[in-house]
Amino acid sequence: MSDTLTHLDDQGRANMVDVSDKAATRREATAQAWVQMRTETLQMIQSNGHPKGDVFAVARIAGIQAAKRTHELIPLCHALLLSSIHVELKACEPDRVQITSTCRLNGQTGVELEALTAASVAALTIYDMCKAVDRAMVIGDIRLLSKQGGRSGHFQWENPQ
Repeated sequence: MSDTLTHLDDQGRANMVDVSDKAATRREATAQAWVQMRTETLQMIQSNGHPKGDVFAVARIAGIQAAKRTHELIPLCHALLLSSIHVELKACEPDRVQITSTCRLNGQTGVELEALTAASVAALTIYDMCKAVDRAMVIGDIRLLSKQGGRSGHFQWENPQ
């Protein structure tokens, strides 16, 4: 890992990183988010009893769209031509949903922000679709699980517990 903030120039000003001299390599990142809710809310999602439709399907599409638009949300993020975006939602009884997103490309910069954005927006979409019945939902534990490729190599999140 670097000891410097790459998005600051030598005078401390915000700066988009120049990746033009970097070689294109295969890059992949996986991120995760959790949504905790009432047991009844999760049961409604699982039984497809939501009047707005399939909550997981809508959240999956939202996560995919968000990953593709990350550069529009994060000011110094590069626009990337992603080759794969996978968003998985899993009901974890009695009261949580686990969201895992993986983004891939062959390119000059990493896809960590795209994976994190996909997981975050999928979680926000679950909240949006279910807020009428459960405003106390909690979105949390958003984190990068792993990343591969590029100069900094491989990163794997390890639970310190």
